[in-house]
Amino acid sequence: QVQLVESGGGLVQAGDSLRLSCAASGRTFSRYAMGWFRQAPGKEREFVAAIVWSDDNTYSDFVKGRFTISRDNAKNTIYLQMNSLKPEDTAVYYCAARASPIISRSPGLYDYWGQGTQVTVSS
Repeated sequence: QVQLVESGGGLVQAGDSLRLSCAASGRTFSRYAMGWFRQAPGKEREFVAAIVWSDDNTYSDFVKGRFTISRDNAKNTIYLQMNSLKPEDTAVYYCAARASPIISRSPGLYDYWGQGTQVTVSS
């Protein structure tokens, strides 16, 4: 079993930055693919970014160049640095872990989820 706890969300203005953290506990974190997803009111959960143990990563087109995913295996933590935030980035952001070293953009392939952290960007 893996437990995930997100932190770092908040209310910011357009153009500001935030850094989300996701602390993992339980199984062998370093071998898991980790991802960030988000869900806005009335919308489906969507992929944001993912990373594997080798630091290979992938991003959705709408955050590429603005967001950076990273991981610290020694701390069992992943991060999402979000720069140049836009009002359309407003959502609950979820951290997820996949019991596989293979990166994926599909939420259905992730096995563990955090409780989410709210990010609100005002215009």
